[in-house]
Amino acid sequence: MGSENLSQDVLAEQLLELAIKSGAEAAEVYQSRSLSRPVFFEANRLKQLETSQSEGTALRLWLNGRPGLTVAYGSVQAQAMVERALALSQLNQPEPVELAHKSQPFYPDIGEAVPLEVLVNWGKEAIALVREAYPDVLCNSDWECDVETTRLMNSQGLDCYYTDTTLSCYMSAEWVRGDDFLSVADGQTQRDILHPDKLAQQILQRLDWSQENVPSPSGRVPVLFTSKAADMLWGTAQAALNGKRILEFASPWAEKLGHPVMSSSLTLYQDPQAGPYSCPFDDEGTPTIPLVFIQDGILQHFYCDRTTGRQLGINTTGNGFRPSFGSYPSPGLFNFLIQPGSGSLQDLIQQMDDGLIVDQMLGGGNGISGDFSINIDLGYRVKNGHVMGRVKDTMVTGNVYTALKQLVALGADADWNGSCYTPSLIVEGLSTTGRSN
Repeated sequence: MGSENLSQDVLAEQLLELAIKSGAEAAEVYQSRSLSRPVFFEANRLKQLETSQSEGTALRLWLNGRPGLTVAYGSVQAQAMVERALALSQLNQPEPVELAHKSQPFYPDIGEAVPLEVLVNWGKEAIALVREAYPDVLCNSDWECDVETTRLMNSQGLDCYYTDTTLSCYMSAEWVRGDDFLSVADGQTQRDILHPDKLAQQILQRLDWSQENVPSPSGRVPVLFTSKAADMLWGTAQAALNGKRILEFASPWAEKLGHPVMSSSLTLYQDPQAGPYSCPFDDEGTPTIPLVFIQDGILQHFYCDRTTGRQLGINTTGNGFRPSFGSYPSPGLFNFLIQPGSGSLQDLIQQMDDGLIVDQMLGGGNGISGDFSINIDLGYRVKNGHVMGRVKDTMVTGNVYTALKQLVALGADADWNGSCYTPSLIVEGLSTTGRSN
């Protein structure tokens, strides 16, 4: 199941050999195998243990310059797969062949698998800590160890692979008080160990803040996005940094290299060795590199794959990823980090005279325009540096680019929210509307 097994699999060699013998001038094989062991808790009790495996193979070849891509799952008939790819290539227009050459073949597994018993005990511990303080709360949670092996091989001599071991958990707490229903959720993703005590404390903090429902603010007030909610803002920044959007002039930053595009307190970057979303090479076989996108508010770089990089007149940045298994590589991010500021979440709250905390939201608007309108699923009113209680029926509207230029404070409490590592932050320039009583 590990990288050794995938590296010894002869399917990739067979597919490449058959493709070239069939007349293709170039070909590549992308393989992925995963083993997942999730543990499910429902209504405070252990519900289910699972083990699931998946295996997929994608073949891309070029015949007379025309690309053909086909995908198969599980056992594969090599000849049939090559024939399908050849047939599909006749439906496409010719394009340049963009393939990586030889690189480091093997990368060590960063991460450590844990036994099912450990996942079960972590789940029980987290639920017990929450229910000790709130016995009426119903907790649901998932705890998972996932081992995925990726191999990329092509007719240019490239053959590289790595194994990715990741631990993750997600927990929600449901609290019913008469007609009032509250759902609080949080999670973690790590390489080698999860922290059920930290997860429980994050849930408990939100439950403590939700003891009372209070009127929401109205008009333009400072808005604090927790590290869990701030990803909504960074989705727009990621889209604006995409080399494909630059090429199309769809990004407002298309001609802003070397110019300030957000607050001077913000630095945005990627790091191939950072956290649970580290990655040694992209889906084109290019080694990933550290890259600063925005330094102290000034735009420094975009990210791109091989094709986009060539069209922009720059080299690939090692950011060619497949949006899905059967897709062509396109510009994508493996991790995205925002350099933290100083001060805890509580320190940020104490800076606010009158404002709103956004922790969970419904809807979004992280498109390239930056305009958004979100309904607050879980938010809190702050007055004189203290959380007064939970707000309901509240909406926040504004523009991401405007908000990131009006940064008030940046916290030191950075955490992973998906593949985005972000701290909490306070911004101005947003409008809030809500029920006043």
